[in-house]
Amino acid sequence: MSFLKKYRNRTKLIYMNNESLYNDIFMRKDIRAIKQYSTSLVQNLTNKTNIVPVQHIWKTGDRYYKLSQKFYGVPELWWIIALYNQKPTEAHLKKGDVVLIPTPIRTVLSYL
Repeated sequence: MSFLKKYRNRTKLIYMNNESLYNDIFMRKDIRAIKQYSTSLVQNLTNKTNIVPVQHIWKTGDRYYKLSQKFYGVPELWWIIALYNQKPTEAHLKKGDVVLIPTPIRTVLSYL
C-alpha cells in the first residue's frame, strides 16, 4: 500500500544533545554530542467522528498483527489497533474482550 511508504518517510525532528550532564559519556566515547529524535505526540483517536470502529471479539490465537493484516492488508499497522484500544500488548486482553478496529485506515493515519 502506497500510504505506508508515505507514512514511514515522515519528517522526524532531530536534536543535537550536548548537555553537560552527559560529559562523562561523551568523553568515554570520544564524541561531542548525540543525535536525539523527537517523540511524536499522538492524538486520541477515539473521539474522531469520521473513524468507524469495527468490533472484533478477542479469541484464542488472535494477535494484533493478524487483525492488522485482515482489516488493513498489512501486518505492520498492528500498533494502531493497540493504541486505539489503549491495550499496548496482547497480554492486556483476555478471551471475549471486545477489540475495536479503527477504520478507514487512511483516515486513521491522517490523524497520526
